[in-house]
Formats: sequence, structure tokens, C-alpha cells
Amino acid sequence: MRHHDAIEHLLTTEQVILRREHPELDDALTRACAAGAIARILPGVFADRGRAEDPIIRMMAVTRWDADAVIRGRGAAALTYWTDVKLGSTIQVASPFRHRPQPGFEFTRWRVPPELVQRCNSVPVTAPSLTAIDLATYDFTEPIDIALGSKQVTLETLREALRLTAHRRGNTERWKVMLDSRADPWSKAERLAHRLYRQAGITGWVANKELILPGAGTYYLDIAFQRERIAGEVDGWRYHSKPEVFESDRLRQNALILDGWLVLRFTWRMLTTDPNYVVRVTHEALASRGGLR
Repeated sequence: MRHHDAIEHLLTTEQVILRREHPELDDALTRACAAGAIARILPGVFADRGRAEDPIIRMMAVTRWDADAVIRGRGAAALTYWTDVKLGSTIQVASPFRHRPQPGFEFTRWRVPPELVQRCNSVPVTAPSLTAIDLATYDFTEPIDIALGSKQVTLETLREALRLTAHRRGNTERWKVMLDSRADPWSKAERLAHRLYRQAGITGWVANKELILPGAGTYYLDIAFQRERIAGEVDGWRYHSKPEVFESDRLRQNALILDGWLVLRFTWRMLTTDPNYVVRVTHEALASRGGLR
């Protein structure tokens, strides 16, 4: 097989080429790169020029270049539970080895516990629980909210990820976010509703309560006061604006009402611009059902 054909074959079958694995192609790779047929991603690592900026190709390249490297941050989120996350121009990588700076990559010297590594299309990435707690802050909780909503993580797996990565810089902030997540919010809007209730001293509720209604199906109530049979439904724009969700929400509300539930609906605007209304209406609903917390 001619060197040109060998390079084409490797690009088709392996997507990236490591010079050290193919010493017989050393000169051919140098010429192909100089001619613009392939692009250098990392020292001794090449890909088709038309795909060299593809984040997936770059993640494959760095984890082939360093077999102990693990993709973390937004790259890991994109390959696991958060497929539409904005990646940015830099791939975050954890490695037990010290690397010189490389364009388009951010290296952190850290060996990720093997229990918190999984493979996606042969690329090692941090598990969703570790990814979520690494990305989240108290003011940017979406990484955890989306992870919980995807059901790829639970509060317990998030806590376990923190326990397995103890003594890291930033863990105090991460535990603060975990405390704020204790009611298992599945969206930013739900988390805000939980904060409002806690600040107002409203208790006796659970989040994302599974409810099986004979003949109607299984529903998850955003907020449920089980004793009073009051359901708080939090309508975040990101999810509830979809036509199919709009329809299913109405079917769900009708089924709840017919089963004796009082349904309160709160929008993102209510939660952010008129939180007193949310608290007041909840108090009034509880009073009407013989309970006030």
C-alpha cells in the first residue's frame, strides 16, 4: 500500500493518526501536513484537515496522544448527559502527567479516580456525576439540574463523586451547591422554587414525586404537598415551550384535578419577578386544604 493510501485508510478507520504508531509513515505525514492534506492537532498527532476542528476528533486525538488522559468539563458533558451544551474553543483534559500548553487544550494535572471514568465512543470522559459537580456553581446550577433531570445521576452519586475527589480546591463551593440541590431539582426553575420555599419556611413538600394514576399513567410532580394533595408545577421556558410538552401538561393537569389534586402553576417570570406571589399563593392553597406550613 502506498503511503498516501495508507494515510487515507488510517483517517477513515481511526480518524486520527499517531506518528509514533506508524514510523514507516514519518516522512509521508510530514509532507501531507505541509501540503495541507492533514492537520496537526498535537505533537505527532494528525487528522483530516476538514475535521481537525471537530471537538470529537480533538477529544479522540488527545486521549490517543496520552492514554491516561480523561476528558472533563463541557466536553465530557457533551458526550454523556448534556448533548447541546456549548463547548467553546478549549477542550478540558485531566492527566496524571504534566504537559506543555497546547493550542485548544487546557490540561489539569490530576488522576481521575477510575470509578468516575467512563468511555463514550472509545473516549474516556469523567462520569456525569463528576462532570456535573465540576461545572456547577451556586449561581450556575444548570449542569447539576440537567444531570438530575436526565436521570443519569442521583443525589447520592453526586455526593459519592465529591467524596471520591476529596481535598480538591473548590470543594467547599461544590458542597454548598450540593446542599442547595438536596431537594433534587430537575431544572433551574425548580431549584429557584425550592429556594423560595426554604426561605419562606414552607415545609411538608417533596420534589419530583412519582404519582401513579390508574387509567392515566405515571406522573412526576415538580412539587408535591402529599397530605394536602397540592401539586406545584414549575413551567420553565426551556422545556415547557415545546408543543408536545404543552399538550401533555394539559392532560397531566386534568388527570391530577380529577384525582383530587389542587394544581398551582408557576412560571419563570413569577419566580424571578414576583416571588412574594408564589409564596402567598402557596400559603393560601395550604390554608384552603387545612394545612399551613
